Amino acid sequence: MKRFLVPAFLILFSAAGSAVEPVDIGSRLELFVDRLLVDRMEGVEFRMHQPVKTPPSDAPFPSGFYATVIKDGDKFRAWYRGRDPDYGGPTFNGHPGECLHYAESADGVNWDRPNFGRYVVGGTRDNNVILRDLPPFVHNLCPFLDDRPGVPADERYKAVAGCASMPDDKERGIPKRSLFAFVSADGIDWEQRNEIIPFRNEWRHAFDSSNLAFWSEAEGLYLCYFRTWTKEGNLRSVSRSTSPDFVTWSDPVALDPNLPGEHLYTTNTHPYVRAPHIYIALPTRFVRNRGNAPTYNRKESNSTDILFMSKRAGSAHYDRLFTEAFIPPGRDPDLWGNRANYAAQNVLLTAPDELSIYHKSGDRYVLRVDGFISARAGSPEGELVTHPLIFEGRELVLNFSTSAAGRIAVELLTADGDPLPGYSLADAQAEYGDFIDKAMEWKSGDLSAVAGRPVRLRFVMQECDLYSFRFR
Repeated sequence: MKRFLVPAFLILFSAAGSAVEPVDIGSRLELFVDRLLVDRMEGVEFRMHQPVKTPPSDAPFPSGFYATVIKDGDKFRAWYRGRDPDYGGPTFNGHPGECLHYAESADGVNWDRPNFGRYVVGGTRDNNVILRDLPPFVHNLCPFLDDRPGVPADERYKAVAGCASMPDDKERGIPKRSLFAFVSADGIDWEQRNEIIPFRNEWRHAFDSSNLAFWSEAEGLYLCYFRTWTKEGNLRSVSRSTSPDFVTWSDPVALDPNLPGEHLYTTNTHPYVRAPHIYIALPTRFVRNRGNAPTYNRKESNSTDILFMSKRAGSAHYDRLFTEAFIPPGRDPDLWGNRANYAAQNVLLTAPDELSIYHKSGDRYVLRVDGFISARAGSPEGELVTHPLIFEGRELVLNFSTSAAGRIAVELLTADGDPLPGYSLADAQAEYGDFIDKAMEWKSGDLSAVAGRPVRLRFVMQECDLYSFRFR
């Protein structure tokens, strides 16, 4: 598993004891995907952990563009785009031969493809196609499970879909098209609803990849992250709009997380399953003029890989601790083809200690729970000190991994940086091993006496990766 490091000397923080407004984290799980809570690090570096591709299962995840995977109760459900092999018309975004397929799984590893018999595809009705003959919306219909309190049963599933234009729109005098809402009771039968985001001329082009929406519990709003272009550099990028009711939407705001010259084809932004106030994103990075061109268009010689970004609820920008590839194409020559690398929408738990990321190719990648980025200390002892925090709970729980010689201990400090009596490093029990939720201990017992008032955490580590923490 390849890892990338951000050297500690490149990270600038305020010194302990400076006047910093305390961050109220309550009992939320906090990950090291940004610098929000970190004041200073000495001998500690951020480390990005690349997911590992698993061997194919007996019934692997289906291959298809713009896939979405959702855990609904005990069932994993997936939607993805395919095409009728017998379609002989022109190929363009939203062409009539595109189909929306559905699959499901009991474990997120082995997948069934129900036979719906709705449409003749490839000369037969024996298929799992649930939607066809609705151009351009089949091109990128991306569902989500609406967990807003009080949502009507017949709108339990929602989706957004649309492409800016069809090939003959200009000749027919049809203006650029908009993004539309869809609703469903079961994720199988869909009903088109209202226009939600009209096209804007300054976008040049829009919507022609994966556009996605979800209900944000943290913000109390529906959020939509959709494909646009930057004003500077004319780069594929992303904008955001919000809505209280999935009908009326705010003016879109360009987020522009691109580096200079960098195309981001889609973002796959969504709330992290264990910490919904943190949104994670797995954008496809599009690199021109390299890779294997498709047979239908030799000019399309482009490569792609998958990045990692994060975003706090309500934030106007993405955080990018690392700009290297999170999932590179690897040794499979097919993944060096044009537009070959897309992650499915949503990273899900497939075991208590395992996250699964699904790939357009049908591959499944796994990662340790919370294991996107860690704060890492090597064999020399290092420390990480947080800004002042206000928490709820009686114990501090860590997700960490050490070597046989490694260890981690936690000291509680006042907001000014002085050790708290009873919770100093001398009072702390040092721990070692590999745990997802290890409760830390001090001679003074639990943390009830200091809950609700500003404290700093001082993590002292050796040969240790610290992935996340929470109070409970």
